[in-house]
Amino acid sequence: MKKTIIVLLIAAVVLSFAACGGGQQGSGLPVIGVAIYKFDDTFMSYTRNAIQSNAAGRAELEVVDSQNAQATQNDQVDAFLSKKISAIAINPVDRTAAATIIDKAQAKKVPVVFFNREPLPEDMAKWDQVYYVGAKAEQSGSMQGEIAYDYWTANSDADKNNDGVIQYIMLKGEPGHQDAELRTQYSIQYLKDNGVQVELLAEDTAMWDRPKAVEKMDAFLAAYGDRIEMVFCNNDDMALGVIESLKNAGYFQGGKYLPVLGVDATAPALEALSQGTLLGTVLNDADNQGKATFDIAYALASASDPSTAGWTITDGKYIWVPYQKVTRDNYTQFQK
Repeated sequence: MKKTIIVLLIAAVVLSFAACGGGQQGSGLPVIGVAIYKFDDTFMSYTRNAIQSNAAGRAELEVVDSQNAQATQNDQVDAFLSKKISAIAINPVDRTAAATIIDKAQAKKVPVVFFNREPLPEDMAKWDQVYYVGAKAEQSGSMQGEIAYDYWTANSDADKNNDGVIQYIMLKGEPGHQDAELRTQYSIQYLKDNGVQVELLAEDTAMWDRPKAVEKMDAFLAAYGDRIEMVFCNNDDMALGVIESLKNAGYFQGGKYLPVLGVDATAPALEALSQGTLLGTVLNDADNQGKATFDIAYALASASDPSTAGWTITDGKYIWVPYQKVTRDNYTQFQK
C-alpha cells in the first residue's frame, strides 16, 4: 500500500512539472511575459488593460512594471526566459536596447513582440520571430498639424500680433523616441506644406509627464507671455500639464484662450475637449494596440502563424494600428 502511494505521489509530481514545462502553467494555457516601461504612464495603462482583457481565458500573463529603467527590464526579461515561457511582449524602456533582448530570446527560442516603442530596423531584422505593434508616428503628427491648420485658418483672432505667422511652443516626449521626434517634425511640416508660416519660440522635453509639463509651461509663460499663439504637445499628459499651467495664469476665462494640442485621446483629454480647454488630440488606439500585441504574442506562443491572427502584417514583421483625428466636433464618439 505504501509503495502504491509513493508511486502515485511521484507520478503526480512528474505530471505537475510536465504541465509547467514548454511555456504552460497548471492551467494548460500558454504563458506570456509582458513588460511595460512604466505602469503610471496613462496611455500604457490603457494598453496594458487591453492586453489583459484579451488574454482572459486564453493565456496566462506575467505582467511587470519596468519602472522606466532599462536595467530593471533586462532583469525582468531574464526572469521570463528562465521560466521557459512561450512568448514575451515588451514595451521597451530604451528602444536601442532591443538588440540585447532579441539575442537573449533567440538563444532560448522564445518569440518576441515589441509594442509602442519601435526597435531599430536592423534589430528587427535580427530574427524572424520578432514582431512590432504600434502606430506610424508621422501620421499622428500630420493629424495634429491638420487640427492646428483648421483652427488657424478659421479664427482670425488666433493671430494675436497680426503678422501671419504662428508663434508656437513645442513640448516633446522622451528625446530619441520615434514618436516624439516624428510628431514634432510632421505636425509643423503639415502647416508649412499648406502655406502657413511658423516661428518656434521654444522647444523642450517634458518626458511625456504632466507635472513636468506644468513646470515647463510656467517657464515659457514667464519668458514669452502673450507672444505664444499655439502649444503643441507630443502627448495628452503633457497637454494637460500645459492647460493646468495656463489655468493658473488666468487662461480659459474672460475670453483669454490659447490653443493646446495633444496626442492619445485619453479619457482626461476627452474631458478637456468637452470643457473647451484642449483644442484637439489624435487617437492613439490603445485598445487595438493592446489587442494586436496579445493576438500576435498568443499566435507565437501557440506555435501558430501570426498571419492568421487577424491583423495585416507589413514587411513580415510590423502591425500598424491607424490614428484618428479627435476634435470638439467628434470627441463624444471616443468616450467610453
